[in-house]
Amino acid sequence: MSYRLGVDVGGTFTDLLLFDEQSGAFWRHKTPSTPHDSSEGILTGVQAICANAGITPADVEIFLHGTTVATNAVLEGKGARVGLIVTEGYRQVMQIARSFVPGGLAGWIVWPKPTPLAALEDTVEIRGRMSAQGEVIRPIDDDDIRAALLKLKAQGVEALTVSLMNAYLNGAHEKRVADLAAEILPDVPISLSHIVLPEMQEYERTLTTVANAAVRPVVGRYVRNLRSRLRDAGMAGKLALLRSDGGLMSSEKSEEHPVSLLMSGPAGGVTGAIWVGKNAGIRNILTLDVGGTSTDVALIENLEARRVRTTEVGHLSVRASALDVKTVGAGGGSIAYVPELTGALRVGPQSAGAVPGPVAYGKGGELPTVTDANVVLGYLPEALLGGTFKLDREGAKKAVQTIADALGIDLYAAARGIIDIVNENMFGALRMISVQQGYDPRDFALMGFGGAGPLHVNAVARLMGSWPAISPVSPGVLCALGDATTRMRTETARSFSRLASQTTLDELGGILDEMAAQIGDELVAEGVARQDVDITFEVDVRYAGQAFEVPMSVTRDDLHTHGIEWLTGRFDEEHHRLFTFNMDSEHEIVNLRAVAMGKALDLPAAQLPQGNGDPSAAKLRDHELWMDGRMVPAIIYDRSKLLAGDVIPGPAIVIEMDSTTLIEADCTGTVDSVGNILITLQ
Repeated sequence: MSYRLGVDVGGTFTDLLLFDEQSGAFWRHKTPSTPHDSSEGILTGVQAICANAGITPADVEIFLHGTTVATNAVLEGKGARVGLIVTEGYRQVMQIARSFVPGGLAGWIVWPKPTPLAALEDTVEIRGRMSAQGEVIRPIDDDDIRAALLKLKAQGVEALTVSLMNAYLNGAHEKRVADLAAEILPDVPISLSHIVLPEMQEYERTLTTVANAAVRPVVGRYVRNLRSRLRDAGMAGKLALLRSDGGLMSSEKSEEHPVSLLMSGPAGGVTGAIWVGKNAGIRNILTLDVGGTSTDVALIENLEARRVRTTEVGHLSVRASALDVKTVGAGGGSIAYVPELTGALRVGPQSAGAVPGPVAYGKGGELPTVTDANVVLGYLPEALLGGTFKLDREGAKKAVQTIADALGIDLYAAARGIIDIVNENMFGALRMISVQQGYDPRDFALMGFGGAGPLHVNAVARLMGSWPAISPVSPGVLCALGDATTRMRTETARSFSRLASQTTLDELGGILDEMAAQIGDELVAEGVARQDVDITFEVDVRYAGQAFEVPMSVTRDDLHTHGIEWLTGRFDEEHHRLFTFNMDSEHEIVNLRAVAMGKALDLPAAQLPQGNGDPSAAKLRDHELWMDGRMVPAIIYDRSKLLAGDVIPGPAIVIEMDSTTLIEADCTGTVDSVGNILITLQ
């Protein structure tokens, strides 16, 4: 038997999904997260889910994990103290940065400039210089380098970054610095810019490498601790972590290149949504991943998620491939409050998290949250997780009553106000990844998942005009499903910087073939069979003189068949879609990337038995909930008893182990052949 275990650690719950690759059977489990040490919650969940399946951890062949450790280290400012070595004359590279200030015309007046990840006092210069062609203009000096390293050692740096001018063309000087650093700072992890990001633009290359160095000690400790505890529990299988771009990397490689994990957490939900869409026959999807602390949204077109070349976490924006996911502080644990200054209701981004959690959880929470509002309105019945998690409705009412009193309105109106505001916050995030990117949301379905996604997906679909609203099977553990069903991925990049008119197909193809061979070997070294390696390419194109480029996905066959003119023609189409205009300037090919992926898990979804359209066999009980300004009768259904083709008229609630789906009054939910609930307007 071959088992894969996907684990996604959220701010409130840790989700697990165990797959039997041969039979397609799966088991799911949710356990409260343990923020002080995530591995505790993971181990608790691993032991529980293995017991449910009747196996031991030793039977798990591959453990796949999405983590927010790197993300939290950046957001909380808990990264390592980074020493930075730069070329003489470039000591202020992190302080000068780019002349971009967010906000309006007067943004610079109120914008507090973020503190660089590498402080000026921990930045040292060395002599030596490479030309823009990668040739040595001025040699480096070992004594000079040793003096710089000894200074950083005396200052107590915990990680080291080496980023020298034009190193992306020739990394020889950086390698020599690394050799000497291994002697002088033997226990300090070293990140070299020509390995982390071999692309031009010295600030982006330096920033990305510094970010990699800043989170290396934190991620390294976490990964080694988790690996050790899993081994102690008897799990001898492979441990892989989810990258920001939706692929997998070995745990050993993640210790060296943790900058690729900055958006690891949200990526699992997107890859899970692609798997669901493929099995449901739905190709264009907006995702709504609502957890306890935040909501992540993404766009999937033709079963391909949009990727971006920058990963953004808080104020940090690094050059690393990531799925185009936007995050807002709107989740089940988001706290509602009324500021004295304005007297207007606000929801989030502060969250009750896993500890103490919403008032309804009965764990000591006192502040009203979105979950409490859902409980008051009747959208969340009194028990969660299959009845094992009881909710305190009276406590939730008392908490939400404080909001009602502050606003001078009725309890239910206050609770509905909380829900309306959090839905608008989600709506705003979805517009950012659809309308603002040139997509019409009416051309997409909206898939809600995470613990609270199916509770809100119907209302948000109404705001977006995106139908059907989809509640997938096991929505609460869909991120873990994504972790379990994705595939190994790695990439490499190289700057090219040549006008398209001065580039030959043979020259371009030769470089792409070199890069393909390099990353193909990397995946084989990580255990992927050579015949299972699939390689694609990305080419960054811009109009000559532009500061920003657009990445174009291509295959070697496409380029060979259609030529460079086809590539620039595709760029014109994409540029017009994104910005509504094209330019008469020449095209410039800026960067080349090769992407290698392992074999995709061909796992079909289990088919449901066909029903007659009547869901009454799944009815649990009659219910009442607040909708359209009054209490209305509704029905609660058990999702595990629904059959394919069952039609559920709203208002209704469908409950399962890991989530609750709300179908509103003028809508209908239809169960498809694999168990997804497709909600449409009546």
